[in-house]
Amino acid sequence: MWVRRVWVRRWQSRTGFDKIDLYTRGTFHSLAWISIVTQVLLSVTRPVRHSGAPAALIVLTVLTAVAQGVCAAPLVARSVESYLGRRAPEWRLPVLAAALMFANAAGLLALGAYTGPETFPELQLALGAVVVPFLTSLILLVPVWLSFLAVVLLSAALAGGVALTGAGWPFVLGTFFGVGFGGGLAVVTVRLSAWTLGVMLKLRDAQDVETRLAVAEERLRFGRDMHDVLGRNLAVIALKSELAVELAQRGKPAAVDQMIEVQRIARVSQQEVRDVVRGYREADLRTELVGAQGVLRAAGIECTVHGDGGPLPASVQSALGWAVREAATNVLRHGDPRRCVIRLDASRDDVRLVVENDGVSADTAVVSGGGSGLDGLRERLDAVDGRLEAGPVDDGLFRLTATVPLASSSAPSPSAPSPSPSPSPLSVVTVAESAPALLEER
Repeated sequence: MWVRRVWVRRWQSRTGFDKIDLYTRGTFHSLAWISIVTQVLLSVTRPVRHSGAPAALIVLTVLTAVAQGVCAAPLVARSVESYLGRRAPEWRLPVLAAALMFANAAGLLALGAYTGPETFPELQLALGAVVVPFLTSLILLVPVWLSFLAVVLLSAALAGGVALTGAGWPFVLGTFFGVGFGGGLAVVTVRLSAWTLGVMLKLRDAQDVETRLAVAEERLRFGRDMHDVLGRNLAVIALKSELAVELAQRGKPAAVDQMIEVQRIARVSQQEVRDVVRGYREADLRTELVGAQGVLRAAGIECTVHGDGGPLPASVQSALGWAVREAATNVLRHGDPRRCVIRLDASRDDVRLVVENDGVSADTAVVSGGGSGLDGLRERLDAVDGRLEAGPVDDGLFRLTATVPLASSSAPSPSAPSPSPSPSPLSVVTVAESAPALLEER
């Protein structure tokens, strides 16, 4: 009882593939040893014992059968590994197994000669069992057609051996078809079982690859979100810290207000990082438009927003919200802009976001060629079949255009017009209005 509970726990602790692997290998080994036990029992039946056959011949035949089983145990295990591609095929053990098979068959035929084939009908079953341990391994090492050819040749050889013992043609033909049927059945059974095990192994490997890819994709998503969330926040913190230093050097009390704002933005950034880690944060288009306008104005950049896109699907709003955030981050970080225009136009087929600013520098051109922020933004737009174009244009302007088709998006989200959307955490009205005057004092 205790042993059974231990075996049940071990079985239940195995994975699905491990269970199938154990079952398949156990089937192969069981098939080989059942045939060995069958040979041993048939070698000591009453007709054999009373046939006058030497005891040494009977014992030698039994020992040869046991040796065949002992050789088949490692051979089956190695053959399975070779079939699964885990090790190169080895031919010394198969050659030894073939020699033991023929020796065992010769012993059985000798016993049949003493008893007389007609008075030893179990000889056909014993000869059919002789080839099973060898075929169980051979089918895993050679192509299927070669295995069936081996079955035919072995059947013919054993039928010829029975004919040499003086058996009639009906018995010889019965031996040929009996050995051929048993060997063919063993070939089909073993091959199908091994094929199933190989498919399960590939499936497990595919699941492992899928798991690793999911982890890698999640890492990329996390890095992209961290860049998108913290990029603008850090740019604003750097700007306001620089402004606070200059105001403090001039003895302006407004430096305290700027540092308080920096402290507040840092706390907001901490919360946003927590939201990104949980995977819950989504960008809201209208909030991002108001936030970008407030932040750019606070940095002394004239920012004008035209249109709000109207009611849009949630996925489109999120993708364009990230586009607004990335565009505002690039405007703050690169070049020396004085003016920025954000246009949002929606039609029946698509919605287009255009962010255009002046003050283009060589650094800005480099960013347009392959910045990680734009790469992450392209991934977000690809999710909604959108496209992104970014780069310098005529008259020293830099233009970012994000276009998202509406046909492939889900139904529009029930968002009300909301005449005064709530500002982004990064834009406080009082700071946005007072910052230009502070910058003028610089």
